[in-house]
Amino acid sequence: MKTAPLFSTCALIALSCTAPALATGRDDANTAALDQADTGAPSDAPNTRRTFTPEDFARFAPRSALDMAQRIPGFAIQTGDGARGFGQADTNVLINGRRISGKSNGPIEALQRIPADDVIRLELVDGASLDIGGLSGQVLNVITRNSGRVTGQFRYAPRFRSKGTPARLLEGSVAIAGGGAKTDWTLALENDSNRRGNDGVERVFDAAGALIDERVEQSNFNSDRISASGSFTRIADNGNVLNATGEVQGFFFTETETSQRAGSGFAVDRDRLFRATEDEFNFEIGADYQFGFVGGRLKLIGLHRFENSPTVALSETSFADSDVLEGTVFTRNADEFETIGRAEFSFEGLGGDIQFAAEGVRNILDITSALEVRDEAGVLQPIDLPGATAQVDEDRAELNATYSRALARNLQFQSSLGAEYSKLGKSGEFGQTRTFYRPKGFVALDWKASNSLNLSGRVEREIGQLNFFDFLATVDLDQDRQDVSNADLVPQQSWVYEMEATLGLGALGSLNVRGFYEDITDIVDQIPIDGGGQAPGNIASATFYGVRGEATVLSEPIGWRGTRVDLRFVFSDSSVLDPLLGTARQLSGQELIDLGMDIRHDFPGSVWAVGGSANWEDNAPSVRLDEISLRSEPFGFVSAFVENKDLAGLTVRASAANLLNREDRFDRTVFIDRRAGLIDFIEDRDRTFGMIFTLVVEGSF
Repeated sequence: MKTAPLFSTCALIALSCTAPALATGRDDANTAALDQADTGAPSDAPNTRRTFTPEDFARFAPRSALDMAQRIPGFAIQTGDGARGFGQADTNVLINGRRISGKSNGPIEALQRIPADDVIRLELVDGASLDIGGLSGQVLNVITRNSGRVTGQFRYAPRFRSKGTPARLLEGSVAIAGGGAKTDWTLALENDSNRRGNDGVERVFDAAGALIDERVEQSNFNSDRISASGSFTRIADNGNVLNATGEVQGFFFTETETSQRAGSGFAVDRDRLFRATEDEFNFEIGADYQFGFVGGRLKLIGLHRFENSPTVALSETSFADSDVLEGTVFTRNADEFETIGRAEFSFEGLGGDIQFAAEGVRNILDITSALEVRDEAGVLQPIDLPGATAQVDEDRAELNATYSRALARNLQFQSSLGAEYSKLGKSGEFGQTRTFYRPKGFVALDWKASNSLNLSGRVEREIGQLNFFDFLATVDLDQDRQDVSNADLVPQQSWVYEMEATLGLGALGSLNVRGFYEDITDIVDQIPIDGGGQAPGNIASATFYGVRGEATVLSEPIGWRGTRVDLRFVFSDSSVLDPLLGTARQLSGQELIDLGMDIRHDFPGSVWAVGGSANWEDNAPSVRLDEISLRSEPFGFVSAFVENKDLAGLTVRASAANLLNREDRFDRTVFIDRRAGLIDFIEDRDRTFGMIFTLVVEGSF
């Protein structure tokens, strides 16, 4: 059954690598530059690695700045998800030399709203050379202009699956941009929609390996994330700069799983229904204002974010010989607030650039939860769940000073020293308030060894961001798990060591490799709680290390034209002492291997392109006190596409994914006593989800 898709994929890849230029009677204005496309121009500037112009990406028919940024060889956008406040810069994208003052409304969203026609060039620069604290290694600076007219772009992407899942018909976006000589503005409407599902058989075995239950199951996961976002920038005649961003979003999610169960371990056949819903509303608004101040520049930044997330989870089991249901309902309403104020004062001094920064943050999570269980008559009765309803809040203040300068024409240095104060509180049952004082900072070097080789290194003392939900008691009805409340959580701290090498391969492409090692204190993992039960808590120490990178290889130097291969890889490992056994293991659920490849062939002189992608990943088992589970992939996920870049002015791409019919696998061992190795039962699940067909239509106006 898998031979035909595999043959088709191999044939497509072979075609994309060997096809000659196709004559279409139409000159491609970029054919002459095809031999040097994607490589960028090396720069003689001491802090600039490579410079790209829109012409370098013309073969891909980009519609936005994001389309160009994602095509830069050897570069991957870091979104800074989960950042602690604003702090120093934790993304590697600037727009016109300025940070993006947003969190959920970050670099991906900002670049997507910028029309391709407004991009002048894209520069890869040394982060340590900038007067922006926190940046090192290669950083993308997107230089834009405003055309003085209103322009727009749109995208529509319906998707269909070969089995078990409704069609996705409402995925799409539209964005417009405009402004004038001193202003820029963007607006975007988007629905990030998903219709996913799988089905298959799950088998349950007892401790001796005997089959005790067989379950025929089907799951569906339907979501829509509808958002409206925008940005506004004004540069005054005196050089003062105002930036404002905002986003309003609704997220609607439904998960449904049906399970028909029969086995020798149970008296009668059963049908189980699991259903979970979330109807979330959130908004974020942020602004910054930069102006001259006593011989330097002062930047004031503010952001406020709110999220309301009501969720309901239901598990019901009906029996063939009874009308009485067994079941549980867990409801939770969560309100999250985050307010940030930050000031950055930058000036020249000591032969370089100096910045003093102060930040204040107020975080609140307010949760109300309820648990109900059906009694012998099938009637829902409330059950006490201690520690599930409470408020968790944090007040935090941070001060730091950053100094950057050129030690030599091709050697950039940046260092930062700071301290953080935080007051962390939990109300309600098991509540308490604690205060912490912690140092933080880093030292970074960027060395431009040659026009083709850049090396950078960084040592940082880092403080992690807690997930406030981890403080509260909760239940997982799908997997029959329960966590108690733990008010003793503290943020993890790390010494982080990083090395990065970027090698330009000329017309052949580019290679970027980053090695890292983290020595972690107070790592958050599942631990036993005094008084009984388990919950996320702190383990004294852990290590996490590995290498990740990207490579781009172009076909022109080796005899054919128009083919590009992008490779991505992550290899990592970790070590922590299991809090139950006291023996070393990997971090729970940690990514170990992630391999990806994209191949694309643009036929010179033609509007057609073909290509495909493949990826495979491997993760460490997820460990709880009473179970070990693993989600795995038996082999890679492979897709192929064909694209027309000018179909009545539109870009149209048709793709087929999961050509090798990859399955979703889940294995779980539940213990009576994991310390003693006493097994309660073992689950073994294999599910298929069929092929995925997507049509993407993009245009500009």
